[in-house]
Amino acid sequence: MKISHFLTSGFVILLVSCTNSQSDTIKSTPTETSPNITPFHIYSDAFKEGETIPSIYTCDSSNISPQLHWNNPFKNAVSYALIMDDPDAPNGTWVHWVIYNIPATDTVLATHFPRDTLAPNGAREGITSFGAPGYGGPCPPDGEHRYYFKLYALDEMIPYPAGLKKFQLLGVMKGHILAEADLMGRYKRSKK
Repeated sequence: MKISHFLTSGFVILLVSCTNSQSDTIKSTPTETSPNITPFHIYSDAFKEGETIPSIYTCDSSNISPQLHWNNPFKNAVSYALIMDDPDAPNGTWVHWVIYNIPATDTVLATHFPRDTLAPNGAREGITSFGAPGYGGPCPPDGEHRYYFKLYALDEMIPYPAGLKKFQLLGVMKGHILAEADLMGRYKRSKK
């Protein structure tokens, strides 16, 4: 009887422990259904969610970054970070842009954002799959690919110099992400 009670109690403690550890990893993105919380979102004047990214922002033309806008519904945001990647690349996800320490007062990244490790607004650019800092536009080798612009609201500045790679930035941001907003555009190169 005592053994059975002990095993049951142990199972309940284990179950509660597992439930608590899982809840720590749930994304805390505000949603439109959350009362009194403005949803966090990112958008571009160049293309809408799921639409084709204009060629000027790709390797087929000027290869400049599109203008990106977002809202700031947070009182405790200290900075933003942005990762742009292509999960449809043939050899695994290809990283097109890594930028962090965007000031919390900013709500836009201008068109043709400078390709430099340290931006005029104090933001720091990381290293992409192209092996360089700064934006590298869509350039799919075959078919139509999806490109995700993922914006993170953070409760701190990233305490590292420019040059972080995507996986390093994600590791440093862990536990400091207030919310994430995504924008997806598509691109397929025309055959010549």
